[in-house]
Amino acid sequence: MAHPPAFSALPNDARLWIHAAATPLDDDTQTALLDRLSAFTEGWTSHERPVDGAAVVLHDRFLIVAAAPGGSGDISGCGIDDLARTVDDAAASLEIDWVPSLHVLYRAPDGAVAAVSRRTFQQHAADGVVTAETPVFDPSLTSLGALRDGAFEQPAHESWHAQLLGTPAEA
Repeated sequence: MAHPPAFSALPNDARLWIHAAATPLDDDTQTALLDRLSAFTEGWTSHERPVDGAAVVLHDRFLIVAAAPGGSGDISGCGIDDLARTVDDAAASLEIDWVPSLHVLYRAPDGAVAAVSRRTFQQHAADGVVTAETPVFDPSLTSLGALRDGAFEQPAHESWHAQLLGTPAEA
């Protein structure tokens, strides 16, 4: 995966938050969402230290925020709560619904991003709709380095999703 330019100044150990939209976001919605996040990240602080942060939208569905605290330490709980409120407020005003956290996100045969419950994904596997080669997304990533290394989208058999297929993940 190409590195999003917005993240170019951030280190691999930058924290990562991924939110998946229930439906594709059109260009105007993406712009409005990123404008709100940009305004937030410009003044974001943690323990009175600036936080270097940026946001991008990938595949018209995923809001990805990456951040690294200035100086040493980590981003405080209050700093993370501020981000969560900003994302929630922006989503509410732009009428964006997020995919429930326990849903599975994968690439459908037509290339679109699909989101289904784990049970439905398992049924799709049993029916042959999804296979070990189906690209899946992992919104639980917590570091920018993992995103850069391609761990966000990979074949199901190479991720934790393999357990939903009834086969173990490859080592």
